[in-house]
Amino acid sequence: MDKIKLDAWVGIFVAIGIISLLGLAMKVGNLTSNDIRETYMVTANFENIGGLKPRAPVKGAGVVVGRVNSIIFDTEAYHAVVSIDIDKRYVFPKDTFANIYTAGLLGEQYIGLEAGGDEKNLQQGDRITQTQDAVVLEKLISQFLYSKASEEE
Repeated sequence: MDKIKLDAWVGIFVAIGIISLLGLAMKVGNLTSNDIRETYMVTANFENIGGLKPRAPVKGAGVVVGRVNSIIFDTEAYHAVVSIDIDKRYVFPKDTFANIYTAGLLGEQYIGLEAGGDEKNLQQGDRITQTQDAVVLEKLISQFLYSKASEEE
């Protein structure tokens, strides 16, 4: 009887471990925080989005105010068009800045919105015109090495 009891406890702990790992994977993949209700969609153009992915958070003053809906490549203008769903509870002026930032040890990228001063607010289907691309580490390193090499000549 003791062996059956021990096997049952081991099974319970294994099940708890698997559930914990699944929960952690969902948290890392941005699949758990879905407190966003009704949204309005805006778009923004970026020359380089780095590792930004759909469902990445959109933050205003550090608070998650929306999610990246989709990312497509515009073959005529050769830039990325990012569709953003913003919770209707949050309004931003038309001259809002959209920047791509990196957070955390895993290099998760998100869009940070910095409100401007316009009296008119963004509406469904509007475009954020003022954007800042993602910082690409490889590009910074190559620029640094090139500047150091040109100083030695």
